Amino acid sequence: MPERVLLLPSILAADPTRLLDAAEMALSAGADGLHIDIMDGHFVPNLTFGPATVRALRRAFPGAWLDVHLMVDTPAVWVPVFAEAGASALTVHIETLTDSRLLSDIRALGVSPGISLKPATPAEALRATLPLADLVLIMTVEPGFGGQKLMPDCARKAAALRAMGFGGRISCDGGVNRENAAELRALGADALVMGTAFFRAESPALVAAEVHAL
Repeated sequence: MPERVLLLPSILAADPTRLLDAAEMALSAGADGLHIDIMDGHFVPNLTFGPATVRALRRAFPGAWLDVHLMVDTPAVWVPVFAEAGASALTVHIETLTDSRLLSDIRALGVSPGISLKPATPAEALRATLPLADLVLIMTVEPGFGGQKLMPDCARKAAALRAMGFGGRISCDGGVNRENAAELRALGADALVMGTAFFRAESPALVAAEVHAL
């Protein structure tokens, strides 16, 4: 992965009837990959995509970074399925992680392992798993639906993780936009997941350029 700040548009915010067109636009506009939220209707109150969507995106964009976020109650069941479907990275939630060896299993499948936490979960809860993760995904809204406003207290977890010595990617997801991107970068985030702010922007390419300039 490049050393600049990454922009990973969340396809949850794209028009579902034109998903491949939206993905192509995002990548052509300069996005560093695609963020794909997998929700099972249990861990979060929504149903979204499945492995068929990831597989279709992999076929359409063989070289794209597919950042798959598993918001599911049983991540161990789904890790091999989404790895086979073509995920580049698989992020699981600390709230559902019953065995930290799952992160090692993800790496053994040739996929980059990530760990995420919901707004109510403190950064300290990740301390034991940080050495096993390439990425920490900080939820800066309550997961489940797009279009929410970023919760500043959650964003400050990025600084706490850096203070713990975590040197991997820190991504913020939820309410991220052009107005708060610089502040997130200053706190220690170096990957930004944008949904509505990207797909509804007048110029997504300008949004990508601004993120990369941070």
